[in-house]
Amino acid sequence: MKRTELVTSLLKEFRTFVLRANAVDLAIAVALGAAFTAVVQAIVTDLFTPLISAIAGSSNFAKLSFNLRGSTFSYGLVINALIALLSIAAILFFLVVKPMNALRRRHDRGATPPPKGLCPACFTEIDARSRRCPACTEVLAEGWATEI
Repeated sequence: MKRTELVTSLLKEFRTFVLRANAVDLAIAVALGAAFTAVVQAIVTDLFTPLISAIAGSSNFAKLSFNLRGSTFSYGLVINALIALLSIAAILFFLVVKPMNALRRRHDRGATPPPKGLCPACFTEIDARSRRCPACTEVLAEGWATEI
């Protein structure tokens, strides 16, 4: 294979990889996540922290620190990071997880659960379509299940 054909082939394969839908979706998610983190960080440091500081009596969390044998421990920055983490977790929970769970429940409302059977070796209740018991790893023969 010629060098130019090899380079062309590699570039085509790379382009196919980069333009794959899940790779593009992941790149967009990372970019949005970085922007979202910057916004939440700004809200925490410029809005929440001053409000909490006004209530708690401290002027600025970022300046809170203590010294121990010449080392400075900035625990105020840790407090800011924890507030940011809790804010991001709450936003994701209420704006992503809760709506997705509601959609999933609505979608699964009419679905029937898969049939269950007892593993002949360990008597664990498992999906009747299984070919191996997840509890004891027994290999199950075709038609092993008897409905419970």
